[in-house]
Formats: sequence, structure tokens, C-alpha cells
Amino acid sequence: MVGEGGRSSAGPIRLVLVDDHRMFRTGVRAELDEVAGGALAIVGEADDAPKAVAVIAATMPQVVLLDVHLPGGGGVEVLKQCLPRLPEVRFLALSVSDAAEDVIGVIRAGARGYVTKSITGNELVDAVRRVADGDAVFSPRLAGFVLDAFSGSSAAGAVDQELDRLTVREREVLRLIARGYAYKEIARELVISIKTVETHVSSVLRKLQLSNRYELSRWATDRRLI
Repeated sequence: MVGEGGRSSAGPIRLVLVDDHRMFRTGVRAELDEVAGGALAIVGEADDAPKAVAVIAATMPQVVLLDVHLPGGGGVEVLKQCLPRLPEVRFLALSVSDAAEDVIGVIRAGARGYVTKSITGNELVDAVRRVADGDAVFSPRLAGFVLDAFSGSSAAGAVDQELDRLTVREREVLRLIARGYAYKEIARELVISIKTVETHVSSVLRKLQLSNRYELSRWATDRRLI
């Protein structure tokens, strides 16, 4: 039997797992192996955006479990690079973040769903199956963010306008600043120089018309970007 896009529907659903924490990937793999009973198969893993793009192109999975915050550009960058070339691959965001901006950002970039890392193993298997079948899947509370954003909600629009001034990398730096990271720690986390971190922070402060790190952290916390 042949499914959509000419791919055989027999056999397990092929997955790529993208997350920058190896222990989390190991845990997800073990959980899926136990719960899915062979119905899902992880065919590749990646811990940053460039590796994710390469692995997805090489393995051609049916579904990608994609973290939102990744070194090298984030989940949105993975979507932007993959979907024009590989439109048959479906993406399900799996993130610790439940911030509206994160949800809306990856859905606008082309993800088919968004669930948080508090999801159970059985729920995750069901979400993967549904996304593979073409459904859109969201944790219940997150669905409201998407409905608000695409119905022209003024509140969602106001936040988006401010965030849209920032590049993907500036948003990554902003979140780490808000979490209390020092410049040296941010540089190590994002694999960039301390000078580049300082440049990004200066740019974010200028674009958001803020004066210092304290105001920056408060701005991010108010919008639940942490």
C-alpha cells in the first residue's frame, strides 16, 4: 500500500529526533521504543540546526521531532531550510517552552504541531502518528495561541511586531540573557565568540529601546520567552 507522496505506508513511521540535549534524546528514544512497540523508528538524531538539516535530507523521515531552541539558528531555521526542498517531511515541535511566541513562530514556519516536553510517552506516540497522517496536533492550551495568531488577535500581533524586529540569533541570545547566563556561557552555548554575544545584546537593546540587561530580562519574562 502506498501513502501520500508515494511513500509506502507499511512498516514503522520513520523519525528524526532533533534536540541539543543528548540525555533527553536518549530518554525519548527509550520511551518511544517501549511505548510504540516497533511502530516508530528513529532513523537519525541531531543536536543543532545545521546537523538537523543534513540528517533530515539524508534520511528523509516521515516526521521530525524538533526542539525550538537549538544552537545554529533554532527550529525555525531548520524549517526554513528543509520545507522548500522536502515538503513531504512533517515537523512536530517538542519543546520545554510553552511561550506563545515560540508556538506561533514554528507554526508560521511550517510545523504541523507543537507539544511540550511534559507530554507522556503514549501521548507523544499518538501525536507522531497523527502528524504522519497529516493532522495538526497541539497541546490543548497551545492551540489557543495559534487560533489567536491566525485570527488576527491584536494581543498576539503586538508581541509579534516587537519580536519580528529581532533575528533568530538575537532571540536566542535574549532568552539566555533572561535565564541569567553570563556572556561567556552564552558564547559557549551558541558556539559563538563573546564579542559576537556583546554585539547581539547591543542590537537587541537598541531594537527594543531598552537600556540594560535588567530591562531586557524583565521584557523577556513578561512575554514568557524564558
